[in-house]
Amino acid sequence: MSTSLQGQTAWVFGGTSGIGLACADALAGAGARVVVAGRSPERMQQALAALPPGVIGEALDVADVAALEAALARHGAVDHVVLSVGGGSAIGPYRTLDEAALRRTFEGKFWPVQRATMAALRHMSAGSVTWITGAAARAAIPGMSALAASNGALHAMVGPLARELAPVRVNAVSPGFIDTPYWEQALDAEARARTYEAMAAMVPAQRVGTPQDVAAAVLLCVTNGFMTGAVIDCDGGRSLV
Repeated sequence: MSTSLQGQTAWVFGGTSGIGLACADALAGAGARVVVAGRSPERMQQALAALPPGVIGEALDVADVAALEAALARHGAVDHVVLSVGGGSAIGPYRTLDEAALRRTFEGKFWPVQRATMAALRHMSAGSVTWITGAAARAAIPGMSALAASNGALHAMVGPLARELAPVRVNAVSPGFIDTPYWEQALDAEARARTYEAMAAMVPAQRVGTPQDVAAAVLLCVTNGFMTGAVIDCDGGRSLV
């Protein structure tokens, strides 16, 4: 099986940091012409400086449909799309949430994924769509019900879309606890070390994941032409415990 993506165009939405950045790097390394989309012009410049030469940046918010459509039109046919977007998720006991919190969670993850996917499909005749979801969808973690609902909705769509959109292939990668810049912002170094140790102790892999771990699973979805309708757990075995 060839993993070369030479001559193919791959978009990575949410590709300026963390998992998305690692996916962009992996796709470029496989020879794809990569277009990275993200909201922050500053993070975009940092990402482009870290990525291989030739990666293209589009600073846009997928909530701006006109900007999204214009950016896709500028770059012509699309072969692969990776969606690593999400934000504003409500976390906490279900009794403390309200309808607005649930809606905010879907607005932060589910709808941006749908909006970008629908727009990209208008430029695709084959290739692949890969969604980055999350282990909360199937791990039954207290306090994560809203996030589980949003990611679970994405999981539920993978199979039907794989059949409906063929020959475009549709898959998802569901990460567990991953060492991303989010945790550097959320926790100080000491608290982060304690959290990582606790998370590592919970899984058979005995460590937290890296963005590169997830990117390797995404690259499999993109390059394996016989894979569609799959949701891959990349969680160190969290789904087993």
